[in-house]
Amino acid sequence: MIAARGGLRDGATLRFRGDLHRLRVVPATAGRRRSSVERVGGAEEDELVVRLATADRRALAAVLEAWLRPRARAAIDAEIRRHAAALAVSPAAVTVRDQQTRWGSASRAGRLAFSWRLILAPPEALETVVIHELAHLRVFGHGPRFWAVVASRRPDHKIWRKWLHDHATELHRALDEDG
Repeated sequence: MIAARGGLRDGATLRFRGDLHRLRVVPATAGRRRSSVERVGGAEEDELVVRLATADRRALAAVLEAWLRPRARAAIDAEIRRHAAALAVSPAAVTVRDQQTRWGSASRAGRLAFSWRLILAPPEALETVVIHELAHLRVFGHGPRFWAVVASRRPDHKIWRKWLHDHATELHRALDEDG
């Protein structure tokens, strides 16, 4: 998602899984206590439709984040399942946070942490970060052996690392409501 010119609001252009989506904010059906978000694909463009419930006191950004976080967790878990065995590693624990300076991290104890904002990036970028952190469970540090492990699973990892670098500000400001 990206912060729209003028802030996060109806009509803003947002990013999800790397694709731009139009944000459409509409009232929820009468009686709904919780707001909801739905991704809708159309011939013209994709949309994220937010149905705001009057009883829900959360801000629009909080509603969107609550929808994005479990999708980030599911995508990260799927990539871990896909690559961990091939790399002969097994994380001790995995957390999804709102890290401000890193897309992911790995501890020597085998704990991995990822930014939920990776769900805003293309799937290849998210996969690259997961592989990067899994590779640290085999080789701690960023020497040639480490990069060889990463390249064994994602030969084009440099492209996706550059994409994340180039879009970092955009992704970290994605839910800013003040523009």
